[in-house]
Amino acid sequence: MLTIPRNRCSRSSEISAHDPLKSALTIPRNAHPNQITIWKNQLLEGAAGVFGHDKTSAETPVDLKALHAKIGELALENDFLSGALTKAGLLSAKR
Repeated sequence: MLTIPRNRCSRSSEISAHDPLKSALTIPRNAHPNQITIWKNQLLEGAAGVFGHDKTSAETPVDLKALHAKIGELALENDFLSGALTKAGLLSAKR
């Protein structure tokens, strides 16, 4: 008769019942609950730098005149090309 071995850690279900994140990540990814705790602590320590505004990184100033000039140039090219293609019959008038 074949017997199914019991889980060595009898507290694993008790531990994961307290933290739904551990129970959700441990089983499908075969990660140890301690590794999940380490990852969670790393996320909590570094989340402000990833998602928030980090005061240490200086943002580069944006040259709005250059951006507006490029937008105007591209709009002019689009208008010219759509008109030329329409006259050539390669682009329908309806868009």
